[in-house]
This record gives sequence, structure tokens and C-alpha cells, in this order.
Amino acid sequence: MTAPHQRTAPRPPTPAPAGSGTGTPADSGTVTVAHHQLLAAAREAFTARGVPEARAATAADALCYGDLAGLGSHGLFNLARLYLPLLESGRADPAAEPRTVTDLGACVLLDSERSLGLWSAAQAMDLAAERAGRHGVGLVSVRNATHFGCAGYHTARAARQGMIGVLAGNCGGQRIARPPHGALAMLGTNPLSVAAPALDDDHPFVLDMSTTAVPTGRIRTAARRGEPIPAGWLEDAAGAPVTDPAAFDRGEAYLRWLGGEVETGAYKGYGLGLAVEMLAALLPGAGVGPAPDALDGDGRPHGRDDDIGFLALAVAPGALRAEEDFRAEARSLFSTLTQCPSADGHTRVRYPGWWEAERVRVRRAEGVPLPAHLYAELVGLGLLPRAPRTADGAQGGVR
Repeated sequence: MTAPHQRTAPRPPTPAPAGSGTGTPADSGTVTVAHHQLLAAAREAFTARGVPEARAATAADALCYGDLAGLGSHGLFNLARLYLPLLESGRADPAAEPRTVTDLGACVLLDSERSLGLWSAAQAMDLAAERAGRHGVGLVSVRNATHFGCAGYHTARAARQGMIGVLAGNCGGQRIARPPHGALAMLGTNPLSVAAPALDDDHPFVLDMSTTAVPTGRIRTAARRGEPIPAGWLEDAAGAPVTDPAAFDRGEAYLRWLGGEVETGAYKGYGLGLAVEMLAALLPGAGVGPAPDALDGDGRPHGRDDDIGFLALAVAPGALRAEEDFRAEARSLFSTLTQCPSADGHTRVRYPGWWEAERVRVRRAEGVPLPAHLYAELVGLGLLPRAPRTADGAQGGVR
């Protein structure tokens, strides 16, 4: 690959990813690519669109973490679908500097100025951790932000410093989920992540979840593969389950909340989603989903995830008790969980973040498997070389 370069002339808009509806047989299979090549590809894509080198490196690391950890719906799948269009349309400012609105030491309010969220969320979490180191707790509230990728990538930055990290983000003005018994889409997926030291430094606890049954990326990756989805992810206007993932982008289906139907606990996911909306958007003054204009129109999923708000929180356990005592008890807690006998005799008990950490370890060493259609998309953008063919005609890996 060529080295990252500066833009010397306006670039044409990135072509829309092919096959946004159902998948085709040509989509089958994977191509394994070395992690360092994926980082270089993403970094080049960002710097070519005006993102400064240092923040492009952070953004690339955050984006490729999705593929590295097995969370492909939040990885390079979103490069041409989401991040490059954000930069090319001006909805994200590649070189914007976040502005401090209020700084009270332990609490900070920032205006992100539409900077690239993959980078600005990492910066906000690092700032929260720095303030927690001084005050015991650091709270950074951010408005006017853009999509920040895997929330767990950012909270894990605090966990690596021995702290508890929390990130809660709303979806700005995007509305894709209805309140229970409601006829209109009002809220977004409103992700929430909590990370903390656990069994060892390589296996932190990392909870990373949408408050809806799944994030939209899971729906769209299934649509791209042409695969049906489980009955609990989407519902139609009458509340009946929808298993065609393409129905979501046709405006024919809504995301369900965690808990599924009202009778099975939808109020838990809905309540969490509202809690995130308050913490992430009302606190900094960001865009909210349930604004008065949400009552207009036909109620189908609509709106854009502009003016996103998020809360980055870090807690330093050493401010309240001996840090080594906290770490020892955390190791004991998570070790005890992993020693729980298996109910089926072979599936091991683990905790949120453990399997992702294992995938990261393996894929850093052996390469990252990309869906063939995504690999072809990156080749088409000039970011990766075409993979060689093996003796049986299949595409080999790219190292």
C-alpha cells in the first residue's frame, strides 16, 4: 500500500456500498487480512479526506477494533457506508478542535464541533481518566458529536489504567425505535458501555450494548449477507416480528427494545434507553430523539444521527480504597465466575469482554477475516491490494 497522503484535490464522493439490499452468492467467503494493513487502509482513507495524521491513527484503531474483536457491524463495514460520507458531506469536520464550554475540574462540558467521533470519544475518555486520577472521578459531557463506533473500545481505555469507564451515547435526531404502546419512532439505539479491570490485564470486563435488542449495524450486515434475522430484533407497525432485515432500511420495520415485547420486559430496554438519552443528550444540550418534531410525519424510522451527545465517565477505585485490594477482589470475582461449572458440560462460562479479548489476541497474530464483499469494497476504494488466488481458485489471505 502507498503511504498515507495529503489531499491535493477534491475527491469524488465515495460510491455507496454495493448490495445494500439482499446479499448474493458472490458475497460468500472471507479474506484474511493482516491487522496492520487494515489500520493503514483506514488511516489512509481518513487522512486523504483531511483528518490530521495523529487523530486518523486513533480513528483507524477504533474502527478496526470492531473487526479485530469480532464486532464487524461496527468495523470497516461502516467506512464507506458511514464515516467517509460523513466527512465528504461536511456532517463531520475532519480537523475540528473540540471546544471546552465549562471546566470544573472533575466535570467538563465539551462541544465536539462535529469532529470525527471515533477520535473525539477516545479523547473524551482519556480526559475523564486524567481527571479521575486527580479527583477520583472524571465526568466529560459532550455535545455536537458524531458517530463514535464501538463504545467498548473507548471504555476499555479507562480499564487499562485500572479505572472503571462508562460511556453512554444517544443518536442525536435519529429515531428508529418506538416507545412501548407507541405508534411513532422516537429514540435511537442509545448504546451503553461499562469497562473495568477483571481477570487480568488482557481480559478486562467490557460490557458494550445497545439498549435496543441489537444495533442497526447487526441488521444491515444481515441484509448485506441476505440472511434472515431472529424474530426478536425487528417489528412491523402492528408489533408483529419481522425477520427480513432489509425491511428496516425500507422503513417497514422498527427496532425492538431489549426485553422484546411489553410482556417480556421491553420496559427495561426502553427505560435504559431513556436513561441514556438523559445522561448523554439532556446533560450537555445535544440533539434529542423525542423532540416535538418527532410527532410529525408518518412515524416511520427517520432522522439523522447529527448532534450526538455522550457521557464519558471514569472512576479511580484508588481514591476510595487501596487500589491493589480492588484489583485483587476484581480478579477473584471474575476468576470465580469463570470456574462456574458448565451447564452443558462443554461451553465455558465467561464474562462480557472475554471472548472479544481472545479474538483480538488471535487476530492480531493470524490476521482478520473480512467478508469477501467488504474486502472487495476496500479493494475498489484503492485501500487494499487484490488478494491472490489459491490453487483451488479461492481468494487467499493478504499479509
